[in-house]
Amino acid sequence: MLKRVRWLLFLGLALGPSAYGPADAQTLDTIRQSKIIRLGYIADEKPFSFKKADGSPAGYAIDLCRRIADEIGLNVSGLKKNYIETTLSDGFGAVKDGKIDLLCGATTINLARRENVDFSQPIFLTGASALLRKDSPDYLQILFLDKRPVSAVDLKSPAQSSIGVRAGTTTGATLRDAIGPDVPQTRIVDFPTHEDGLKALEEHKIDAYFADRSLLIGLADRAGNPSKLELGSRLFTHEPYGIAMRRDDSDFRLFVDRTLTGLYTSNDFPKLLKTYFGAEAPALRSEIMMQSIPE
Repeated sequence: MLKRVRWLLFLGLALGPSAYGPADAQTLDTIRQSKIIRLGYIADEKPFSFKKADGSPAGYAIDLCRRIADEIGLNVSGLKKNYIETTLSDGFGAVKDGKIDLLCGATTINLARRENVDFSQPIFLTGASALLRKDSPDYLQILFLDKRPVSAVDLKSPAQSSIGVRAGTTTGATLRDAIGPDVPQTRIVDFPTHEDGLKALEEHKIDAYFADRSLLIGLADRAGNPSKLELGSRLFTHEPYGIAMRRDDSDFRLFVDRTLTGLYTSNDFPKLLKTYFGAEAPALRSEIMMQSIPE
């Protein structure tokens, strides 16, 4: 059944843009004609998207996008994958403007973003938390690690307390809500990359770094001295990640979702998860499968 649907889809493409009427050429049309698929990625979102030592892109989301490209390549001979490094904020604009076909990274699906781009079905589920030093203020450890306060003094925010977030993400507003009445005493600092935030945390320029927990795991592993850091146990959001693509292109979105469902139900998927997430792979697969679209 899957092969028949795929054949019918590309039969429509073989008829050319006229098969779609006067509207602009759709994404699969453009890919077929150019024999190029443009994969956008964000380089500082390990293990979802990052650069290897040789400068080539890698990561869980990158591998999913490659899988989609390979499926298209079964019907488009000589298909070339063009990798375009971008930032989170610029990436959505590039998708909207038709400069990127798939944006591959740790990209949260939300309604505000769907005003400009569309998304695949979820590729991962996580939530926002914090990475702290073991000498970070007690009130932050109570907030993020669920530690019980020793005294009422521990609940107070130091005047110079600072928490970092990456600029342009959805986590800044979430962080303000999490802190609540302590906001006046807590400074929120924006950083252009997660690596910059980690550096500031290790250099005692901030007291915690707030981001999606799955990204914080990778940051902690890359720290100069991981033993001095603690990963938050509390999740403050529900963050489904998806692959961003152009809006108003239901054929392309269906193709992407069908490819992902095929991968999720295959024997390749547990191996892929284990490559990037190790022992957490079985639990992660169960969570993703619960949110996936069935065939």
